[in-house]
Amino acid sequence: MKVQLFIPCFVDQLYPDTGMNMVKVLEKLGCEVTYNTKQTCCGQPAFNAGYREEAKAVATKFLNDFDSSNYIVSPSGSCTGYVRNYYDTIFDNSSGHNQCNQLRENMFEFTEFLTKILKVDNVGAVLNGKATYHDACGALRECNIKSAPRQLLNKVSGLELIEMKECETCCGFGGTFAIKYEPISMGMAQTKVKSALETGAQYIITTDVSCMMHMQGYINENNLPIQTMHIADVLASGW
Repeated sequence: MKVQLFIPCFVDQLYPDTGMNMVKVLEKLGCEVTYNTKQTCCGQPAFNAGYREEAKAVATKFLNDFDSSNYIVSPSGSCTGYVRNYYDTIFDNSSGHNQCNQLRENMFEFTEFLTKILKVDNVGAVLNGKATYHDACGALRECNIKSAPRQLLNKVSGLELIEMKECETCCGFGGTFAIKYEPISMGMAQTKVKSALETGAQYIITTDVSCMMHMQGYINENNLPIQTMHIADVLASGW
């Protein structure tokens, strides 16, 4: 099965190992993985900031960088949700409308691609310890991803998955929200991390590195005994 990678900005610049681990898992499962080195951003930051024309220019490049007839897989529920839910408004009544619709149908977040398309829930990963799962807003609210990550994590050998009370609560990142409203954003991170610590978990696992980065910043600042992990890194562990 042919799979195109879309690597979001944060993964490309800050967490490249997460992208490589996603490739590792996909290739182990028999996928033919390709990566267009000309790809850039999906346009979500500009769109969310109100720069619609600039967002359309970036989105047009995105359409041209990918083959809309083949699967596109990304380690981000946020970027996947944006492409699925907002590209149709950007390209409505335009020459890119049909291509956009086909691309949206073939765009998948990593964990849902594994479980829905490849029909896999056990990749042979091994990670000893206790973990709790954070439902990232983009994955949960824009892609309706809830069971897929848990399904995969429950099959990781040595890993005990414990639900926290605030699993669906936003971590407080929200892109520029974390900059414009820093006190509120950090208060939300505190609530999330506190809830995770109450489970006794060693790891907070999620689908989005933006959430990871935000929570890990709070963890490091306060010297707390827990760490964040992207689910691709978990699934590539132990083999």
